[in-house]
Amino acid sequence: MTAPEWNLLEKTEFRIENIALTGANLTEVAAVVADVLGLPRADVVVIDARDELLTLDILRTTLDPYAVAGKQSMLLKALGQLPGINVDERTSVCSEGVLGWLAADSAEAAQALDRSIEMASEITRRIASRAIVFSTGPEVISGQIEDTNKPWISERLRGAEFSVTEGRNLPDDSELIAATIRQAGEEGGYGLIITTGGVGAEGKDGTVEALLSLDPEAATPAVFFVEQGHGRHVKGQVRIGVGTVGTAIVVCLPGPHTEATSGTDALLAALKSSREPARLAAAVADTLRARLRHHHEAH
Repeated sequence: MTAPEWNLLEKTEFRIENIALTGANLTEVAAVVADVLGLPRADVVVIDARDELLTLDILRTTLDPYAVAGKQSMLLKALGQLPGINVDERTSVCSEGVLGWLAADSAEAAQALDRSIEMASEITRRIASRAIVFSTGPEVISGQIEDTNKPWISERLRGAEFSVTEGRNLPDDSELIAATIRQAGEEGGYGLIITTGGVGAEGKDGTVEALLSLDPEAATPAVFFVEQGHGRHVKGQVRIGVGTVGTAIVVCLPGPHTEATSGTDALLAALKSSREPARLAAAVADTLRARLRHHHEAH
């Protein structure tokens, strides 16, 4: 089983207590600790050494828990072989967070880690299968037009074995849209967020901009271009957006029903082989462009 690296959550320090030091070379101490933990030597430093106490810091944010689990005895034995260091039955490692696995029993720690990783994988799978769909625009909120997108997309997602929530309708307010997406992606436990509407070239269209405020690296390919400054066009293109926020892939689709539905079908087909935003965006945009070309050729 390949272990994912776990975030140390700023608990990067650990102490070795009741260790006798007499002219010990602290660079050698850090090197030995790094070797035992399977880390680059540059990633381990001694930050304090006094009164039978050594404090070390790991200069990284993530760590393979299997690399540290049950390594206390091996670590103390290796340190005890260095000149100027004496360890005895009282010497121990004191650590928290992921580094707390140092003092665990090796076999029990490995079993516990296996269970933890299996549970984490199951949680990840469940999150990935949870979706929420939002429609945007004042005409939808006021009831001037029927919201056909959200029910259709929700049913299509359920057919693809997603657990779906139909989100509230959102006004053309990029800050509110961004806050809603952030809450769903960072706190709601969703793996997929779909919005429809607000991707056009008018000033009121700000859904893609809302996504970019949360994920500046989001993929935003143009579906077609318009003359900027002509009529109500303050932007030169109509584009979709696909990015990541928290646990979720966020997909911003057009509002017209045929475009929203064909975009959803393209998205679901692409999700079978990738969750990479750029690939998903390309698949959706290509489908929408092809549909527009066919429509223009037919007329």
